[in-house]
Amino acid sequence: MSGTVNKVILVGRLGKDPEVKYTPSGAPVAKFTLATDESFKDRNGEQQKKTEWHNIVAWNKLAEICGEYLTKGKLVYIEGSIRSHQYEDSQGNKKTAYEIVARNMQMLGSRGDAERSHEAAAPDASAPAREPSPPETTPEPGITDDDIPF
Repeated sequence: MSGTVNKVILVGRLGKDPEVKYTPSGAPVAKFTLATDESFKDRNGEQQKKTEWHNIVAWNKLAEICGEYLTKGKLVYIEGSIRSHQYEDSQGNKKTAYEIVARNMQMLGSRGDAERSHEAAAPDASAPAREPSPPETTPEPGITDDDIPF
């Protein structure tokens, strides 16, 4: 196999409502956190639970859908890729941050849950929302991480 794969599949709950902003060129971008849980037994045989938090970014139409229909606590399926970027913290130390660039999102749970969490459910809220394949390194030609309004 000569190729490489950068694919992530997560099923988790939103930690907060998505925040939707727009780039200078008008492209919508949504950011939110997603919690996934793992249960395991420790060395003493006691049940433990670990929560992992993921930073999710969605672009264009998928960003608008996320902003309109997703709310804190909602169970969702996210499919995308991992992207890293470097920055300097307030003390001047170089840090690396990781985020998941969502390409596909599907709301999970019952339709009743969706109606309770949003005043008007989408006509087909359980259908997957897909974003056309955005570029791997930047969301739009000429747009850099510095242009993102977060």
